[in-house]
Order: sequence, then C-alpha cells, then structure tokens
Amino acid sequence: MSDVLDQAEVDALLAAVDTGDVAEVTTPVQIISRHRKTLEGVEVRPYDFKRPERVSKDQMRALETLHEAFARNFGASVSGFLRTIVEVKVAMCDQMTYSEFIASLPNPTSFNLLTAAPLEGNICLEISPLIVYPIIDRLLGGTNQELFIPQRPLTLIEQRLINKVTQRAIDSLREAWEGIKELEIQLQDSESNPHLVQIVPPNEVVVVIGFELKMATRAGTMNLCIPYNVIEPIMASLSAQSWFSSGRTRGSPEFSTRISRKLSRAALDVTAVLARTSITLSDLLNLEVGDVLMTETPASQPATLCVDGREKFYANVGQIDGARALRVTSAIERDD
Repeated sequence: MSDVLDQAEVDALLAAVDTGDVAEVTTPVQIISRHRKTLEGVEVRPYDFKRPERVSKDQMRALETLHEAFARNFGASVSGFLRTIVEVKVAMCDQMTYSEFIASLPNPTSFNLLTAAPLEGNICLEISPLIVYPIIDRLLGGTNQELFIPQRPLTLIEQRLINKVTQRAIDSLREAWEGIKELEIQLQDSESNPHLVQIVPPNEVVVVIGFELKMATRAGTMNLCIPYNVIEPIMASLSAQSWFSSGRTRGSPEFSTRISRKLSRAALDVTAVLARTSITLSDLLNLEVGDVLMTETPASQPATLCVDGREKFYANVGQIDGARALRVTSAIERDD
C-alpha cells in the first residue's frame, strides 16, 4: 500500500467503471440454510442485533390505532379545558432503545413518570416546552402572541398548572386502553431533566408514540414511552385477531356496564313546561309589563318535565329552601 493514487488517477478509474472498461467487483450474497440453496424468491433485509424488534408489525399497528383514539379524546378534553381548539394527532409510532429515546428529548422538558397497575414498571409521558408554556400562558389569560419560551425547569406553580393537562391525558389514556385491559394509570413523579431518569436499562427496547399538538399559532410535541417489559404480559391481546375481534364483545354485559358508566356522567338540560297558549302576533308585539296571559291549563294540572327538549315526566311545582322545585309524579307513556 505504498503507492497512493492521485485525484486524476481516481477520476480515470471511476470513469472506466462507468463506461464498462473495468468490471465492478461485487461480493456474492450467501445464504446459510438447511432448505434453501438459491436466492430465487428470497427477500433479504438488514437486521441490527443492537436493536432487536421485539414488537411485531401487527402489534405496532394495533398500538398506533389505539393511541389515535387516545389523541382524539385527549384533544377534545384539553380543548374544553383551555376554551380553545387543540389538535392532537399521532405523528410516529416506533420502537427503539431507551437511550435513543432519552437522547432525542430536550433538556429541560416536562418529563412525567406514570404507573399503570396491575402492570409492573413505569411509563413516561413527555411534553415539549414549545407547547407547555403556551398552555400555561393560556391558562393565565395570555394571548401567546409574543410569548418567550424560557430555557429553565418549570416552577412549582407552573408544574401545578400543567399537571391539570397531564391528568386529562392520563384519563384519556385510561379510556383508550380499556378495550385491552383495565389499567389504573396514575402520575408518580415529574422531572425536568430526562437524563436523570433511568426506568429501564439503556439498551432496553421501548415503544415510543409521538404526538403533535397544535393550539392556534403554537405547536409542540408529546411523547409516550412504554418499555416492552411493562406491556409484555398483555402483548398477546394486541395481535390482529384479538384486536379486530373486540367488536364481537360489544353485546357483553361488561361492555354495556362500561358504556353506562361513561354515559352516566353526561350533562343534560332539564326544563319544565307549566302551560301553553296561543296569541296573535299583534298581541305579542303589544305585550307590556303587568299583562296577563290566559291559558286553558288548570293550575292543578301537573307540569311537563322535558329532558333535552323531549317530554319525559309529569311533575308538581313546589318550593324547597326558597327555591323553585319540581317533584316527579309519573313518567309520560307513548300513548300520552
């Protein structure tokens, strides 16, 4: 190796390879197998033993679909909390080592450790400062127009404010996982420097679901890191067969109970119709304070109780502790 080619010789050699004067040396690919001896019909893919893919593609697709539902629920919940539209969508779903995940995070950031009983171990929920501080500014009455993103850990007051958003994310995450397993997800601790948190060994495989959050002119990211050893006991439930067969259980008593529990917290408008009458448009325009409207409904007749505009019950008008009240007497049947 004493002779070193100059640039002109290197260019001439490359030109000869392009024109075909010099044949390009290729190393034949060898396959060591008991059954195959030819490469016909064989697809060769690179495999890195430092990053073993322990989660199958079907399970990754199931996880992505599951957290798309989480993104919709969380977006609706935080939009109502902040009184502004917040768009949340899944940006990526990949598996990597824990050290690679930590290296991709900014410092400082909002790094939250969650427990998911009965599963053992911790999962991580990281929210970027690019969206954390606009949310805090919105909660404190700001406009986010000239907001400066400080490069410092959250103060105690800021952490308490952002925990209200984190708790809504936890509730939405619990609802999304109900179809797989009932999990009791709780916030265990919060940290600003992700490099100080070591929940699994650096080479341990983790599943990372990345989300994109948009609020008005501001945007940021949120990452959910789930170590494989945490969800390994329920990975069989994420197979394609069990995932798509979950719709068959919709008639089960457990599914009906879960739906009833969710619907029982829904708010409904209840109004009472005391009497009805009809007047002319000219009389309506000439109404003044003190005028009396005559109806054909006796005072002894019960009022009609309407739930979201639909007549449901008969009720008597009364008074409790100085406030108007209605006591339900009977339900309105279809024949009525």
